[in-house]
Amino acid sequence: QVQLVESGGGLVQPGDSLRLSCAVSGRPLAYDMAWFRQNPGKEREFVAALPWRGDRKYYADSVKGRFTISRDSAKKTIYLQADNLKREDTAVYVCAVTSSWQNDMSIRAPRAYEYWGQGTQVTVSS
Repeated sequence: QVQLVESGGGLVQPGDSLRLSCAVSGRPLAYDMAWFRQNPGKEREFVAALPWRGDRKYYADSVKGRFTISRDSAKKTIYLQADNLKREDTAVYVCAVTSSWQNDMSIRAPRAYEYWGQGTQVTVSS
């Protein structure tokens, strides 16, 4: 069983930065990983993804150039560096992993992911 625990969220002002972390525990495996975000009453929104093979990173247009996804395999941790935060970035950020191979399209879809964390709240407000 794989467990994911996010941390690093908080209340920040527009233009500030945060680094979100997702600690992965459980059976070691190769997996694609991603961050999604969600607000009450809205669908889960893709933010960023990083395949296990690590040859490409995927970003939503709304965060491209401001957010960076990365991993530390030794620490079994996934990161999301969020810079120049905007009010519209306010959401619960959730990390997810899958051990199934994904293509360029499916890696952005919530249904591709088997394991999910509980999320960490990011609030951007002045």
